[in-house]
Amino acid sequence: MLELRNIVKVYQGGTVNETCLFNGFSLTIPDHQFVCVVGSNGSGKTSMLNIICGSIPIDEGQVFIGGENITHMPEHRRHRRIGRVYQNPSMGTCPSMTILENLSMADNKGKPFNLTRCVNRKKMDVYRDMLAQLGLGLEDKMGVLVGNLSGGQRQALALLMSTMTPIEFLILDEHTAALDPKTAEVIMQLTGRIVAEKKLTTIMVTHNLRYAVEYGDRVLMMHQGHAELDLAGEARRALRVEDLLQRFNEISVECGN
Repeated sequence: MLELRNIVKVYQGGTVNETCLFNGFSLTIPDHQFVCVVGSNGSGKTSMLNIICGSIPIDEGQVFIGGENITHMPEHRRHRRIGRVYQNPSMGTCPSMTILENLSMADNKGKPFNLTRCVNRKKMDVYRDMLAQLGLGLEDKMGVLVGNLSGGQRQALALLMSTMTPIEFLILDEHTAALDPKTAEVIMQLTGRIVAEKKLTTIMVTHNLRYAVEYGDRVLMMHQGHAELDLAGEARRALRVEDLLQRFNEISVECGN
């Protein structure tokens, strides 16, 4: 279970541009839940992910994973329990290394390398089988530099790498936003399959309202640092794209836009 308790986050504190994004924000996500998060720019979506991952500090409040207080745990230690896929396909992989080397690095996450070789060639068949399941032909390109792959191929690889080792949470930060529509569909289908097979607790931020309706079992709509909408169960199953779009328009009118 993930818990955010009474989070306060102020940007540019003590200046004329001071902005309080979160003021007592709380959120609980049970194990194995797939949460889709939508909201306008500046609503707090990515900041919430950064707080969970430890990428940015908070001013007040606490963060718990599985009952353990990780509020002051550094980012690199949290990543032993959290996998993250970013919007930019280049952020989850190393372009100057081959597919094999990238997979080997991901497979060794949290383990000491010492003076041993990073690449374990005994596991090449295992990696090849994992890549084959992506359906992108990457199993025949293990010696290719990742920087030479397409954006969709890199994002599929980043998704695979983020879930290779046992993790408790998968964080998806608009991971299809930089892809063309056809490739985005492939990545989303792959996402749904991996989340279901590994039973991962997942938080996916997306601007695609259809994905928010078609995937996951809970929808959050963020607005000015709070959850404007929080639907699960029967209410979530009855949700339509038109419902989300209508609420977006209502918020826009309320804000004077």
